[in-house]
Amino acid sequence: MPQPGQTLDKLGFLTIGRFDPADPRTGHEETLRTIELAEELGFDSVWLRHRHLQYGISSPVAVMAAATQRTKRIELGTAVIPLGLENPLRLAEDLATVDLLSGGRINPGVSVGTPMRYDDFKTKLYPESYDLENFSKDRVLRLMDNIRGVPVSDFEGTVGIEQFSRIVQPHSPGLIDRLWYGGMLSSAIWAGQQGLNYLTSSVVNTEGTDSRDFATIQGEHIDAYRAHHPHPEKARVSQGLVVIPTDSATAEQVRKYKEYAAARFDRTLSPQGPRQMMFAADVVGSSDEIADILYSHAGFLRAQEVAFALPFSFEEADYLQIITDMAVHLGPKLGWTPKVN
Repeated sequence: MPQPGQTLDKLGFLTIGRFDPADPRTGHEETLRTIELAEELGFDSVWLRHRHLQYGISSPVAVMAAATQRTKRIELGTAVIPLGLENPLRLAEDLATVDLLSGGRINPGVSVGTPMRYDDFKTKLYPESYDLENFSKDRVLRLMDNIRGVPVSDFEGTVGIEQFSRIVQPHSPGLIDRLWYGGMLSSAIWAGQQGLNYLTSSVVNTEGTDSRDFATIQGEHIDAYRAHHPHPEKARVSQGLVVIPTDSATAEQVRKYKEYAAARFDRTLSPQGPRQMMFAADVVGSSDEIADILYSHAGFLRAQEVAFALPFSFEEADYLQIITDMAVHLGPKLGWTPKVN
């Protein structure tokens, strides 16, 4: 695990891909430029959030497809695709296609549960079956089978000049090993049991713990995941926090970043809502200050790769400054070496 002087295997970041509804193309192009810059800076990965009926990326698989044609090395992930709005067979086709186009660089992260604000649009999404849909982990199992190549059709053969396969096509070998699952304690245990990779985020809940310290709880989730994984030595965990280095920031940017973090700080002081959600404090400061905080963070100390989350509401110049400082200043202080393109 990363300690001062040891190696952090992979450095990445997570973006929402915001856009102006009056000009969505510009925002999507901004996201693609950010991914291109990330590859130039030596990042290992860029992860895309998934937002439906909002002004952020609603089709991360399509954005990843575009990014595969503008990059050569960097890994591309989703954090996360909510499977309640997806057909696992169709999603498997799309993911395998993009993975092949990328040369095996896709890291799909998924989650389950009733879609956010489902009652507002369920009759448009599933007009005949909105009360019958199964939003359980069965959807993940179906996706896994489809990616693995478990037969989905009773027929294989040739009809006229058309050939038909029993399994989802195309098939991308190795994609199943890069499938990620995100969630709380029970999800961490389940992900381990299934041999999936595990995504953490800046939100946990108090399920199964007496602690009210975010870092301690995140560390407990990671420990539970590895304890239930059939091959814990190969298990991948990505730690996620909102991290904002200020090494090259202007005074105005520093003020903006600190005000952003301060406005969100009160929610970190105690569990929130009926699910007892706990939020991590945003980490703002110089790379030296951030490194000191992370090296005392129980979650960071249990992960060998990170995907730091970019704030939702900043400008392109702010994001460029933040990711540049991550690569140039913060990463090396965490034992990370930029990758050569």
